[in-house]
Amino acid sequence: MEKFGLIAGNGQFPFLVLRAAQRQGHELVVAAIKEEAFPELHNETKNIHWLSIADLSGLINLFKKEKVTKAIMAGQVKHKIIFSSIRPDWRLLKLLTNLKQKNTDALIGGVARVLFDEGIELIDSTFFLKDLVPRPGVLTQRKPNREELSDIEYGRRIAKAIAAMDLGQCVVVRNCACIAIEAMEGTDAVIQRAAELSQGGRITVIKVSKPNQDMRFDVPVIGKATIQLMAESNASALALDAEKTLLFERDEMIALANEKEIAIQAFSP
Repeated sequence: MEKFGLIAGNGQFPFLVLRAAQRQGHELVVAAIKEEAFPELHNETKNIHWLSIADLSGLINLFKKEKVTKAIMAGQVKHKIIFSSIRPDWRLLKLLTNLKQKNTDALIGGVARVLFDEGIELIDSTFFLKDLVPRPGVLTQRKPNREELSDIEYGRRIAKAIAAMDLGQCVVVRNCACIAIEAMEGTDAVIQRAAELSQGGRITVIKVSKPNQDMRFDVPVIGKATIQLMAESNASALALDAEKTLLFERDEMIALANEKEIAIQAFSP
């Protein structure tokens, strides 16, 4: 049987992967990024090792020692850490030096290539979580109304454009006017900023995947906390990409959206 490794960043994503893998009969070797991963992760498994994000050599040595041949990257690593004062080891320094761009795709894609050269394949981060990836269609009791659909059609064009430039994957729209565009701050921060700018007006949230989305990393994620924030921000509808988005706490998230009368629809990418 192939042995799987988990590179764990922050948030609930690593917990979901670990638990799903365990249900399916796999014990993962966890490399937890100490600057990012939640300390509670050590309660989920005994085979956990805490490494600095700058220690690429340590990660490779760990996986080789444990005979890991396939690895999953789950959990956010904040973009700003690229610009932090953390000193990279020689492998990561060599990688960073050779990168023409320092965006997420370039950086993690470079890490994936280094791992592959060492016999470790980085695989689809939703490998154990296919039941949390939606198909096209309306996910809630309420469908988006005419105004919301107009916002969604307009917003998806903008969101796809910024995603193609690897700037962000979320926009917030009100009456076919773009209120806020995501950069490094993340989806929830964009919604909060849009709520302040719209001064209580109804808003629509659109989150998309990148063109040719690499499912190994930086997969769009929506969870219950985002739906709660939407309700507090007078956001009445959410559009997302089917088959390219991960829904944390899917059942609870949709139940909350129904309670708050928020419409959620998944569109073909």
